[in-house]
Amino acid sequence: MSRTRTIFHASLKKSKIFQASTVSNASLERENDMADGAVLHRRILGVDYGSERVGLSLSDPLGIIASPIEALKNDQSLMNNIQQLSVREQVNLIVVGMPFNLKGEHAQKAQEVQEFIDTLKSEVGIEVAVWDERFTTTMAHQTMRTMGTKKKERQKKDGRIDSMAAAIILQGFLDHTKHSLSC
Repeated sequence: MSRTRTIFHASLKKSKIFQASTVSNASLERENDMADGAVLHRRILGVDYGSERVGLSLSDPLGIIASPIEALKNDQSLMNNIQQLSVREQVNLIVVGMPFNLKGEHAQKAQEVQEFIDTLKSEVGIEVAVWDERFTTTMAHQTMRTMGTKKKERQKKDGRIDSMAAAIILQGFLDHTKHSLSC
């Protein structure tokens, strides 16, 4: 039986609401390796789940910076595509954004995301952590606007916003992990 511990986190620095997620031994071992100063050359995959598209991001090998990558169509090949990407990029942890409402409770879409997480765990076989995704799509739009992306480009349904949101989710997780290890 796998031992777990609960970690507390907030996705937005200004947020005073903390969410709990369960992290298993694999994640704890990763944290211990990082705390011991070991250089990990494995990556973390960030996921912004959507009914039509799934935005993806990937950390650098040291787990410091999250970058948006391609978005995948949410169809029958989704799990296979995530599996192939995970093997190719040596992913050892997947961070999935969970929708919470402003009160910190699961939002309407949370059940669908939880089913996706359960399928991901069983079919891909990589440890999954949950992270609060509140306002990440709005922040993705703002980031792209700040980068000078034209409104017409931001409104395209090609997955750029989804992958940028996945990068924001993953960066929040990475920053929290880095901060909690340095305390």
